[in-house]
Amino acid sequence: MEPVYFPIIGLARTVFAAQGLKFTVTGDENIPAKGGAVIAINHTGYMDFTYAGLPARTTKRYVRFMAKKEVFDNSITGPIMRALKHIPVDRAAGADSYHEAVNRLRAGELVGVYPEATISRSFELKEFKSGAARMAIEANVPIIPMVIWGAQRVWTKGHPKRLGRTNTPISIEVGAPIQPYEPAAELTAQLHTTMEAMLLNVQRDYPHEPGAYWVPARLGGSAPTLEEANALDRAEAEAKAAKRAQQ
Repeated sequence: MEPVYFPIIGLARTVFAAQGLKFTVTGDENIPAKGGAVIAINHTGYMDFTYAGLPARTTKRYVRFMAKKEVFDNSITGPIMRALKHIPVDRAAGADSYHEAVNRLRAGELVGVYPEATISRSFELKEFKSGAARMAIEANVPIIPMVIWGAQRVWTKGHPKRLGRTNTPISIEVGAPIQPYEPAAELTAQLHTTMEAMLLNVQRDYPHEPGAYWVPARLGGSAPTLEEANALDRAEAEAKAAKRAQQ
């Protein structure tokens, strides 16, 4: 038992119950009972990492998530993230976090990674970075694909948070382990294809509200298309770069 992680999970479950969140978890038997593995997760909202650890509890395991350094710099969330042994990622210099993640994998830990790197505004899968594949290859551990659907309804980029009692259904599907192989680009492509099929599967029986902001355009929602979302991301990145240049 971990002295901090275990009670935090208990607190989180209490909060989830108070919010009325209704979880449907499938494939949790694919989380290995021991040994290292990369847990690759789609990214639709700010809270989805809190849900991504739930399937691992079937085998009483904990996931160490890779999260942006700014979360660790915060005076409130920083001490918690460090106590839970998550891994800070400095996007300007990511080598240290990459090597730390590989070391954790080799030590038999589960490391949670978002291959998309940032939240998908379209709620479709964005292009994947190769980090998850490269870590799996270097540490010689499997990748466990995971998709979460419904997290974007709780809190996502560009929309108000809904942290009260919303009775939101959240579906989580864990896929079969993908054994590492080279080249990393091909492994990354297989991971993307696998997670895309899993996403379509969990969406199939999920109740989608026509025109809702959290529903992809493909399913009749008002979310931007993947192409429109990518354009928004590029504009945001350019604005941030221009601001940094002026400082």
